[in-house]
Amino acid sequence: MSLVACLPDANAVDLLGPAPDGVEIITWDGGAERPAGLARTEFWVPQVEDASSLDDAFEAMPNLKVVQLTSAGVEDVAGRVPDGVTLCDARGVHGTAVAELVLLMLLALQRRLPEFLAQQQQGRWESLGADDLRDKRVVIVGAGDLGEQTAVRLRSFGADPVFVAHSARDGVHATDELPDLLPDADAVVLTLPLTSSTEGMVDADFLAGMRDHAILVNVARGKIVDTDALLAELQSGRLRAGLDVVEPEPLPQGHPLWRAPNLVLTPHAAGNVAASGARAFALVREQLQRHVAGEQLINVVDGDY
Repeated sequence: MSLVACLPDANAVDLLGPAPDGVEIITWDGGAERPAGLARTEFWVPQVEDASSLDDAFEAMPNLKVVQLTSAGVEDVAGRVPDGVTLCDARGVHGTAVAELVLLMLLALQRRLPEFLAQQQQGRWESLGADDLRDKRVVIVGAGDLGEQTAVRLRSFGADPVFVAHSARDGVHATDELPDLLPDADAVVLTLPLTSSTEGMVDADFLAGMRDHAILVNVARGKIVDTDALLAELQSGRLRAGLDVVEPEPLPQGHPLWRAPNLVLTPHAAGNVAASGARAFALVREQLQRHVAGEQLINVVDGDY
């Protein structure tokens, strides 16, 4: 009998391409109408960041062995996977695209691009003094793939990236060292996962520790940052920010972040590039082949996420 792999929709089937030998592909979007073979599913790729009916999904797939996400973040799934089921993330898939957006935001704010665009709309020709990234110290909070990809690009602009993670190791500072690192940082980039210990980490005290006119870039998760505290700093003109993720999300109409000064805002679009689907399902295919062959999976999420 074939091994059953469940994908979220027909587009995912196209992105995966021909199934490995011995694999039957079915699709399920998590809805009430369940396809034949769902109970035999061993390998499941859920909808991106869709945890609304996760418990029902696990009940519908009693033979499940692997959950393969197409996103780097796993906070909605980690800790909810049944015993005996391996959870894997998409680490390495979206890092280059996300890092490009980090650089875009930093450069836009340093070179005052939003102000130049506003002048363009007004038909006003006025040179503004700006700055570059050369010799700037950028503290990257999160030393995984997203942080590493960001550091590579920062170095190409002559900047000095400094890594921070939960625990110190060679070349990486611990988060409890942040009070000493923030006053000397020209920018702080958040690329860390959302966990119980990182939720609300960037609060009023954290922001107060940043030097005047420094930049905060968040491409991690919105709940890591205290929105009200950041708004106060932006509105005072003391700090600048680039946000791809916010809290609440999606951002409601009329929310003060829409009109906050000193802010570049994008709608959780850092990884949304033309090749993102193909890259994600290249990983899915590799993982499925490994599972069929009984080989060790990569990107396994375990221990202290």
